[in-house]
Amino acid sequence: MVPAADEADPATAVGGRSPGHGEGIEFDDEPGWPRALVWLTRALHVAGALWTVALMLLINADVIGRNAFDTPVRGVSELVGLSIVGIVFLQLADTLRCGRFTRADVWLAPLRRRRPALAAALQALHAALGTALMAVMLWAAWPQFLDVARVGEYVGALGDFTAPLWPVRLLIVLGLGLTALTFAIMALAQGRRAWRLRQGARAQADGAQP
Repeated sequence: MVPAADEADPATAVGGRSPGHGEGIEFDDEPGWPRALVWLTRALHVAGALWTVALMLLINADVIGRNAFDTPVRGVSELVGLSIVGIVFLQLADTLRCGRFTRADVWLAPLRRRRPALAAALQALHAALGTALMAVMLWAAWPQFLDVARVGEYVGALGDFTAPLWPVRLLIVLGLGLTALTFAIMALAQGRRAWRLRQGARAQADGAQP
């Protein structure tokens, strides 16, 4: 049974493609994504999409109010700046899970056909490095979130418009944590695939000996 494109196998998604998007990696016997992770990342992705629509409506309202009624909407520039960051981190983990991160596959695609075990090992390394990078960023973002929440930091000007920073900082922490977890699942899936392919190649070579 072929999984849907938005529930791509961890071993397929780390290769940058899902089964519904052209060439993928056959890895049907691996367990799928944890259901809770799929639901959570998908819900955050939808929330990011709805946030984008709301942001577009806000910008249009500001343009119309500014030009037609000489009454701009207060705080639009501040909200746009905060929203872009929040939307990115809301959708980051689900974009990775679905195999939609942009990457160059020029040399990896032929390597999958000629040396599948090596290709899987390289993809496991790529996912492991991604896990480490997200973990370092999370380690740096967590104390910043605590500081912002403690002092009540905001953007804007008192008496005109202010917006707290802590919700966006919280979304950054949440997005980094989920993306690190997604990368870790991919690294484990590709590592198991590389090991099995290597063992299969050795068994085939031993069987071919006279």
